[in-house]
Amino acid sequence: MNNSEYVKSLRGKDAKALDEELAALRREQFNLRMQQAAGQATKPHLMRDARKKIAKVKTIARQVKAS
Repeated sequence: MNNSEYVKSLRGKDAKALDEELAALRREQFNLRMQQAAGQATKPHLMRDARKKIAKVKTIARQVKAS
């Protein structure tokens, strides 16, 4: 799924679903961070992708709550 499709799918969700998505992304980020600390990170670019996805979800959640 590319960036624009991901953002479109996020915009179709309500605030509760966005909170669940954020929690799942934070768990993913934690797991990636633990892999990196243990020296098992085979795809280090996923850390950056997780951070960017978290920022997108937080931005859209803020927009949904404001409207």
